[in-house]
Amino acid sequence: MNNILHLEPKEIWKNFSALNAVPRPSKKEERVIAFMVNFGKELGLDTHVDAIGNVIIKKAATKGMANRKTVVLQSHLDMVHQKNNDTNFNFDTQGIKMLVDGDWLKADGTTLGADNGLGVAAIMSVLESDTISHPNIEALFTIDEETGMTGAKGLQAGYLNGEILLNLDTEEDDEIDIGCAGGIDISIAKSYTLTKTEANTSALKITLSGLNGGHSGMDIHKGLGNANKLMNRLLYNLQDFNFNIATINGGSLRNAIPRESTATLVLPAAKLDGFVKEVVKQNAVFSEEFNKIDPLLTITAEPVSLPNFVMDAVSQKLLLQSLYAAHNGVYKLSLDFEDLVETSNNIAKVVVKDGQIKIDCLTRSSVESTKYDLANKLKATFELGGFDVKFSGSYPGWQPNPDSPILKVLVDLYKKTFNEDPKIEACHAGLECGILGINYPNMDMISFGPTIQGAHSPDERASISSTQKFWRFLLEILKEIPVKE
Repeated sequence: MNNILHLEPKEIWKNFSALNAVPRPSKKEERVIAFMVNFGKELGLDTHVDAIGNVIIKKAATKGMANRKTVVLQSHLDMVHQKNNDTNFNFDTQGIKMLVDGDWLKADGTTLGADNGLGVAAIMSVLESDTISHPNIEALFTIDEETGMTGAKGLQAGYLNGEILLNLDTEEDDEIDIGCAGGIDISIAKSYTLTKTEANTSALKITLSGLNGGHSGMDIHKGLGNANKLMNRLLYNLQDFNFNIATINGGSLRNAIPRESTATLVLPAAKLDGFVKEVVKQNAVFSEEFNKIDPLLTITAEPVSLPNFVMDAVSQKLLLQSLYAAHNGVYKLSLDFEDLVETSNNIAKVVVKDGQIKIDCLTRSSVESTKYDLANKLKATFELGGFDVKFSGSYPGWQPNPDSPILKVLVDLYKKTFNEDPKIEACHAGLECGILGINYPNMDMISFGPTIQGAHSPDERASISSTQKFWRFLLEILKEIPVKE
C-alpha cells in the first residue's frame, strides 16, 4: 500500500489511504465518524456531528475570498461492502487492501471504497491545506448513503448556510451531473411449509457464480447477468426433474447487481445423473447468451448432505413463477435525456431458508409516478403468488435545473481548463442532492467526480490520472466561486 502514497496528487492519496484503513460499512459508521471528527478537531476547525450522525466541518475563507458565496463540499462516508467468494476478508475489522495496476487503483478482491471515498479525501485535502484559495467552506460528510440515504434524509434545516453545494460523487470525469434518480425499497416475504425429505433422494448444491455484478443504477443498462434471475430461470426450466428446494441464497445488497447464487435441491436419486447433465446444458446456454458481458459465468452442481426438510410443492411453484414474472433491469428510458435510464428494478436478494422466503428489490426512477408504477407492478406480481409486499425508504430524485448559475461556472471552467466541452448529464444513480434540497431548497447544487469503474463490485477501480484531473478541476472551481449578491 505504501506505493499509493507516492501517487499524485499526494494529498488525496494520503487521505484516501487513511480513510480506507477505517472500516466503514453502511449503518456501522461509528469508527469513521470518530475518525472524521478527530480529523477536523486536530486542524482546529469548527467540527460537530448532527443528531443522525452526519459530520459537519467548517473552515473560513482564505485571504481575499470572504466576499464569495459559501460552498458546501459534500460526500458520503460509508461504502458498499462486496467481496469475491474466495477472498478472506472481514469488512467490520479490516482496512481495504489497495493495489496499483497501471493507471488504476483497485482493491485485493473487495470493493475499493472510491465511491465515495475519493470525494471524502478531496474534501479533507481542502480542509487541511494552507495554500488552496477558497471561500467559506462547509464540509458535509453524510452517513448511510448506500443503504438508505438516511444521513441526507436526517440533515435538518439550519445546519448549513452555504448557497452552493458541490457533490463529489459522480463517476465519469467528463460529466457534470444536474439530476439523478430517486428510489424505493421493496421487501417481499412469505412463509412456507417445511416438508420432510423423502426416502431414496439425493441432494445437490447448485452454484451460479462468475458474474461481474455492478452498480444497480449506473450499470443497470449494460445487460449484466442477475444471479437471482438466472438461478430462478435455471430452476424453472428443470422442474420436470421433480426436485424440491431446501435453500436458496442469492445476492446481498439492494444497490448491487447480484453476482452469485446458491441453491440446495433434493431430487429422486434415479434422476440425479440426468439433472446434472441438464445443468451442464443450461450452463452452455447461459454462457452463450452472456459471453460478451459476463464471460466467467459458471454453474456447478455438487453432492451435499441430505437436508431434513424442503419447501412444500405449492409454495415452490409460486416462488418460481413469481420470480420469473417479476421485472428486473431497465423498465423505461428517459424522454428528456438521450440514452438515460428513467426507471429500473434490481432483484437484489433472494433467501429461502427455515420456512421463510425473503426477497429484496431496489426500484429507481427519476420520475416519481413511474417509480410507483413499477413498484406497484412488482407488488401485484408477488401478491398473486401469495407474498406480503412492503415499500420503504422512498427518496426523491433530483430534478435537473439547466439554468443553474453554478452549472454555467463549471461549464465555462471545464472548457477553459481542458479545452473541450463537458457532458451535462442526469444519472440513474441515487445522489443525495435531491434529498438535501428538501430542507435546503434554495441551494444551487451540482455533482462531479473522478472516473470510477465497477462501483459496488470487487472490480471497483479508480483512475489515477482522472483523479488528478478531478483535483485540478475542483481547485479551479473553488477559486472562481461567484461573489455574494
